[in-house]
Amino acid sequence: MNNTPVPKVRIVTAASLFDGHDAAINIMRRIMQSKGAEIIHLGHNRSVAEIVECAIEEDAHAIAITSYQGGHVEFFKYMKDLLDQQGCSHIKIFGGGGGTILPQEINELHNYGITRIYSPDDGRKLGLEGMIEDVIKKSLPEGEGDWKRAEYWQAPKRWNGQLPLGEKKDVRRIARAITLAENGLKPESIDLQIALPVEKKSSAASSGEGGGNAVGAVLGITGTGGAGKSSVTDEIVRRFLHAFPDKTIAVISVDPSRKKTGGALLGDRIRMNSIHSPRAYMRSLATRESDVALSEHVEEALDICKAAGFDLIILESAGVGQSDASILDYCDVSLYVMTPEYGAASQLEKINMLDYADVIAINKFDKSGALDALADVRKQYKRNHALWTAKEEELPVIGTIAAQFNDPGINELFERLMHAIEEKTGVKFGNITVHAHTKDTINRSMIIPPKRVRYLSEIAENNREYDKWVKEQCAIASRLYQVNGVIETMTASSAAMEELQHLKQTLLEKLHPECKKLIDEWPSVQEKYRGDFFEYQVRDRIIRQPLTTKSLSGTRIPKVVLPKYKDWGDILRWQLQENVPGEFPYTAGVFPLKRDGEDPTRMFAGEGGPERTNKRFHYVSLDQPAKRLSTAFDSVTLYGEDPDYRPDIYGKVGNSGVSIATVDDAKKLYSGFDLCDPRTSVSMTINGPAPIILAFFMNAAIDQQCEKYITANGLWDKVEKIAAEKFKHVPRPSYYNPSAPERLPEGNNGLGLKLLGLSGDEVLPREVYEKIKAEALAQVRGTVQADILKEDQAQNTCIFSTEFALKLMGDVQEYFIRHKVRNFYSVSISGYHIAEAGANPITQLAFTLANGFTYVEYYLSRGMHIDDFAPNLSFFFSNGMDPEYSVIGRVARRIWAKAMKYKYKGNDRSQKLKYHIQTSGRSLHAQEIDFNDIRTTLQALYAIYDNCNSLHTNAYDEAITTPTEESVRRAMAIQLIINRELGSAKTENFIQGSFIIEELTDLVEEAVLAEFDRITERGGVLGAMERMYQRNKIQEESLYYESLKHSGELPIIGVNTFLNKKGSPTVLPGEVIRSTTEEKEQQIQNLHAFWKRNEGKKDEALKRLKEVAMSNGNLFEELMETVKVCSLGQITHALYEVGGQYRRNM
Repeated sequence: MNNTPVPKVRIVTAASLFDGHDAAINIMRRIMQSKGAEIIHLGHNRSVAEIVECAIEEDAHAIAITSYQGGHVEFFKYMKDLLDQQGCSHIKIFGGGGGTILPQEINELHNYGITRIYSPDDGRKLGLEGMIEDVIKKSLPEGEGDWKRAEYWQAPKRWNGQLPLGEKKDVRRIARAITLAENGLKPESIDLQIALPVEKKSSAASSGEGGGNAVGAVLGITGTGGAGKSSVTDEIVRRFLHAFPDKTIAVISVDPSRKKTGGALLGDRIRMNSIHSPRAYMRSLATRESDVALSEHVEEALDICKAAGFDLIILESAGVGQSDASILDYCDVSLYVMTPEYGAASQLEKINMLDYADVIAINKFDKSGALDALADVRKQYKRNHALWTAKEEELPVIGTIAAQFNDPGINELFERLMHAIEEKTGVKFGNITVHAHTKDTINRSMIIPPKRVRYLSEIAENNREYDKWVKEQCAIASRLYQVNGVIETMTASSAAMEELQHLKQTLLEKLHPECKKLIDEWPSVQEKYRGDFFEYQVRDRIIRQPLTTKSLSGTRIPKVVLPKYKDWGDILRWQLQENVPGEFPYTAGVFPLKRDGEDPTRMFAGEGGPERTNKRFHYVSLDQPAKRLSTAFDSVTLYGEDPDYRPDIYGKVGNSGVSIATVDDAKKLYSGFDLCDPRTSVSMTINGPAPIILAFFMNAAIDQQCEKYITANGLWDKVEKIAAEKFKHVPRPSYYNPSAPERLPEGNNGLGLKLLGLSGDEVLPREVYEKIKAEALAQVRGTVQADILKEDQAQNTCIFSTEFALKLMGDVQEYFIRHKVRNFYSVSISGYHIAEAGANPITQLAFTLANGFTYVEYYLSRGMHIDDFAPNLSFFFSNGMDPEYSVIGRVARRIWAKAMKYKYKGNDRSQKLKYHIQTSGRSLHAQEIDFNDIRTTLQALYAIYDNCNSLHTNAYDEAITTPTEESVRRAMAIQLIINRELGSAKTENFIQGSFIIEELTDLVEEAVLAEFDRITERGGVLGAMERMYQRNKIQEESLYYESLKHSGELPIIGVNTFLNKKGSPTVLPGEVIRSTTEEKEQQIQNLHAFWKRNEGKKDEALKRLKEVAMSNGNLFEELMETVKVCSLGQITHALYEVGGQYRRNM
């Protein structure tokens, strides 16, 4: 019994493909670690192939997946099938996804062989720790009577001669050999043949001169914790695989075990984008002792990889201290990775690796002081090696920015390493172009210039200075009012009159002219709002609107009510900090009055194919005076991919949103809505691939106007001839809804469908098309979310490297300025997703405004003028139940206006912050779902009283399914009833004058400015992101909320108190909205037909797009053309090649 090995449980954790919901799995993997498990965490958006490859290469006992984005049945079944096909059915599969995985689907998956899918009811019964303990217990290898009989240990008997997953090596045998070594076992001890025949090296890998066989070279990478070793490793692997197409590489990565728990976070794999290759193998090892940088089994693991015939083996150590040089015992060539932040130059004398490392990389070279650090390290290297006369550029000390795509420093580092390997071992992998060192590494193109890094604290100081000035001016005004009152009561001949007049004059001189004007004009303002009508100007138009409504009782209800203050100080304070709607600082709203016939109601849809969502749009907007369409996209689209038959993609096509892969899909989606009508506006909730989807939309809008021109000028016969020629050999695309094939939906007049498969510039003369295009761009209304900063902080649909994604955003805004796109928002700076990830209302507001000001600084640094782009920025907040949500819009408008006017010198359009509200998804509970409508109603009331510019009310059943037609109508009815029936909502500044509203406004405003200072201390928004400040704060606040909910300290009716007699279990949806097989097939077939039609033009279009990227041209300008012939996935993958893929964070 004593000889029975107790293996460490190794579990791979991840969120499923196209799924950014990683907060829960992050918390769970931490608890697993605390229970002694070794966790290989892959993060969000992981395909089945990536997860299975990882589990096999790591010889894991289990896989634990969160799947919240739909397609879960196909995803888990495909994972099981893929493991079985590789002879790895011993790897257990666990999963969960809140209420999205239905009980019947859980049973289906259990019957298919998935070990356990946990439901919300399991969570309530077992608790979080109970679930984790169950996972670990079930993951342990079990054998009846004899431990050797456990399926885990017997797995090699099922391995046939075929290589798994198309790999170049049998990674199963390599992985198992390392596991046996780690557990102190020999293959024969459990009667297994895991012999790894030593492979002979090819001549290409042989030494330059002798030509004999050479064992795989070992490159050791070590350095301080947090220096970016994993990112550097990933970049080296990527370049190696690209430079030598016939060579293989293995990575052995070591992370420390926790002494207290025995668990370990094997976190290097999450940073690797290049390792998912048939020519690459990676194995993560835990030290299993907390005070060493390398596992005692490293040598055996390296020997196994050498025996397997890998050409290059990289050994990456855990973070080391100054004295550790243990990696030298195992490698042929060593690389030491450090950062510029090592302290005083004298600290370099203590670092042992500077004596021994063949190459030194100073990573994160965009940090301040990087060039000084480079000079210091080179000096120290010269001292250590007595190279007094060596030229600086000859020293193997290189500045790198691994986070920067195609970084020149990393390119030089790779060349140096290959040269060092050849020099020291004689191993040459192939020819490589060595670029002469001409200058030191260039610092990355700064998103925020270094001198502007204090921008948030400058805004906080600016706003506090304004408040201080207001206080001083109001005190003067009050004294003036008092003096004036005394003067009015005295006779002219009074002895004190002269002194009082002198005092009045002194005070008047101290009163700012603008303040005097506000006090003097107050009576006329009162008179203006006592009238029956209000006139104001918007651009060139005079708008005249009624100032009152009449109740059923005949009461004249004013739309805007002014305070009855008499004291000039109170009157001044109110005008300087509150004011009427439409006047600085816009606390009460950015427009003087709401427009007639335009409620803030948004019509929400997104399901199946474009035809089905189009039908829903027409259904919810029928007979509404304004069409305000809010679009949800499926997760395949959100991550910039095309629909596909691969099961982990197929299951998500058209689920939880609409599938849009081509410009024709966009035309169908919005058909029947005139996208250039001022009463139509479209909101698109998409981020990573936002510029591509936006280009789809803009082209759809332009081609609609082309259709109208063709109709007006009787040109359809000519157009049909062109179409007949184009579609002679390929089918012509059409609008076809499988569930209603006989007709267009009610309300759809067919606008936008006549040019399917065609672009306006194919059928109209160039000058006519360009004129129509210019007019369409000037008229089109709406917003695209495109907020990449909050994606990196909270939502996780980043697909491109952050720097490249920001460049794309800037290109969109530059295009908007150049083409006079004034009615469309180039970004919707979103706090909603920050709140959904767990942030409290103050954090949501502070982070969102901070992100907004970051875009301002970035666009200014690109040479744009504040008044050219600020009006194109919009905001998007969540509204929950907390008291602060009653003032979130007021505070946002006030902070933005003060900063824009006094800090950035923006005009009144720039000062006006427009925002959209969506009621809280976090307060939609899967128990007692009818109660959700009550919460949504109260949140909608907050939003409408606070004068939001548009509002999306969540459907009560969204906690358990995609909303049904019935639930969406109910959600819309909530705000329609408030706007059109609730008498108090007829007054548009209803909450002004409330003591608690004013107090909350001041408290929240100061709390936000204090958060700005905290972010500044961490290097601004981007510096804080690098330290994971935002993510950590959001997660802490999320856990705090969940703990209060769990303990009952935060009462939630129908969830943890006031339960029904059945205990208020999770509600099962009566109607489950999922895309049909027919819809999925249609989307894939339409995509393939689009590819076929454009196969002669695609390559040239993508080549032009990449050339524009490499020459730093405007990518959105080119995308407007590219989308005419290329699909979403084709464009995304082309941009990966020139802009880099997003690298996940832990």
